[in-house]
Amino acid sequence: MNRENIVKTINDFLIEEFEIDEAKIFPNAHLKNDLGLESLDFVDIAVIVQKEFGLTLKGEEMTSIRTLQNLYDYIHNCIQKK
Repeated sequence: MNRENIVKTINDFLIEEFEIDEAKIFPNAHLKNDLGLESLDFVDIAVIVQKEFGLTLKGEEMTSIRTLQNLYDYIHNCIQKK
């Protein structure tokens, strides 16, 4: 899966599931401060990453993911390692 597909999948999920305004979704958007995501929301993100990309996010990995770009890069790097 290429980077464009990763970005589209994650962005579509955020818009549909969390009802985040599309205008707020940009690579440097901070997941908590800009998008208003809370701790439990990260569980949903981990589930969608598992479902869509076949990757399991661990708690310690999620702590380093602060922006959408971090999330896109993490998924892309994991897919490249497969």
